[in-house]
Amino acid sequence: MRASVFILPIVLAFACGLAQAQAYRWVDKDGKVRYGDFPPAGVKATPMKPPPGPASQPSGAGGGGGAGAGGKDAVATDAKKGPLTPAEQEQAYRERQQKAKAAQEKTAKEQADAEQTRQSCQSAQESLRSLERGARISTINAQGETVILSDEQRQARMAQARKAMAETCK
Repeated sequence: MRASVFILPIVLAFACGLAQAQAYRWVDKDGKVRYGDFPPAGVKATPMKPPPGPASQPSGAGGGGGAGAGGKDAVATDAKKGPLTPAEQEQAYRERQQKAKAAQEKTAKEQADAEQTRQSCQSAQESLRSLERGARISTINAQGETVILSDEQRQARMAQARKAMAETCK
């Protein structure tokens, strides 16, 4: 047991030295890109950059972690801070879900408004067509009596229908 106490740190130090070995990139005689610790003789090899080290600041160093308040700038600062904590990931997920839900509701409202406008336009067009046919149009008044529209009333309703079409049919 006593020997393993001295051997273990030596083995770990040797392994760390191997982990820091230089990597090279080269193209072999078949035109394939190859990577390795030692390039073959007679080949133009390019040394590769070592992988980035661990982040110098913990990801929670900013305090509030307001990922959704600042837009693209907040995302850029979050990327500089390093990986997000699980709580920050959950908060960002919830914010994305809320934004997606709001966008979906906005789209649904816009579609409903467009459908209402289309129906209003269609109704105004049908009303104008029936008034322009020239046939007598009758309505029922408050007393339940059938009343036939005069030419002046028909012209007034045609003007109203044209105005409604101008407002709704764009």
